[in-house]
Amino acid sequence: MTGTAGAVVVVGGGVIGSSIAYHLLRDGHSGPVTVVERDATYARASSFLAMGGIRQQFSSTVNIRLAQYGTRFYAEFDRAMRVPGHAPRADFRQRGYLFLVDEAASDRFAARLERQRRLGARVERLEVDDIRAMAPDLRLDDIRFGVFGPDDGYGEPREVLAGFRAAAAAAGARYVAAEVVDLTRRTGRVAGVVLDDGERMAADVVVNAAGPFARRLAAMAGLDLPVEPVRQHLFRCALPARLPYRLPMIVDPSGVHWRHDDTGERLGPDRLVVACTKLDEPPGENFDCDHARWESDFRPPLQARMPGLTPIEMIEGWAGLYAMTPDHNPLLGEHPAAPGLVLANGYSGHGLMIAPAVGKVLSELIRLGRTETVDVGAFAPDRFERGEPVYDEAMV
Repeated sequence: MTGTAGAVVVVGGGVIGSSIAYHLLRDGHSGPVTVVERDATYARASSFLAMGGIRQQFSSTVNIRLAQYGTRFYAEFDRAMRVPGHAPRADFRQRGYLFLVDEAASDRFAARLERQRRLGARVERLEVDDIRAMAPDLRLDDIRFGVFGPDDGYGEPREVLAGFRAAAAAAGARYVAAEVVDLTRRTGRVAGVVLDDGERMAADVVVNAAGPFARRLAAMAGLDLPVEPVRQHLFRCALPARLPYRLPMIVDPSGVHWRHDDTGERLGPDRLVVACTKLDEPPGENFDCDHARWESDFRPPLQARMPGLTPIEMIEGWAGLYAMTPDHNPLLGEHPAAPGLVLANGYSGHGLMIAPAVGKVLSELIRLGRTETVDVGAFAPDRFERGEPVYDEAMV
């Protein structure tokens, strides 16, 4: 696409849309930037309901580069994103991401570790004694080794979202509470949006940052976008006592993964946030939490991995949506079949961790017509029509 200095309308004011608006204005975009968000409470926004993991442990160059930018950005987030009237507390805790590797996965993870190192990710192999020193309450008799990213960790998703939105607004972005019901065209280009109150907003570029609802918006431009909303569960639980150490983000061979829930000072037992992707979850806009999954899928692997911590009590559960693509990687850039419509969709659970980099590269694409920070050409929106999916085995 060619760069523009004109009006930009971003559809979706979550962490992705707000990051794009923030980076556009911070980078010197001279035209107006309007963010249209249909739910000002963000009650169902994916970034509002996320786990908050931030890691660079991927196995493709583009994902590692995007994640490394995000890691550096989040390390300075609370200071750099402070604006009059808002001081974010994303509290990025760089306690690391620890993948526990059993015999069945040992060859695959050993090869992944070497590939990640070659691609520039900072990762380490931890032997069992090293893991035990880091997390003495883990049962490790079935574990061969661990793969640890010391720069990785987790932050508070709602604070990240609030921080990006406040900083974008302070930089000059206008937020409008409305729903987009149609797109307008002019000489074959997407040229604006129609809101549910009938207002028409002209734009030189419309950005689809609608998260799990991206397909619905793209259809207004005649595109059948390969993005499906898929329900994901998270649970908050309490340990029987407070641990004398802090856990990294731990990814069990079962797929269950957990982190401490410890923002601020809290007395009493430690809490964990626990997640597990259900690979056969049917697509659909389903926000109902199936609390029975705590006992069937979540608690047993967690309790087996930390058998000395009994009982582990479930406090609450909730469900949010992943915006899933066939290869679990995003669609980034202008779609050739819909000039003027820039896609920023389909993060498949990794939106928050790469939101800073997505904002940066989309700012470059819109302003300059090219990317300079990270080459995201592999994530072209039409790659599935061309039979060029991106494979990255390090998806959780």
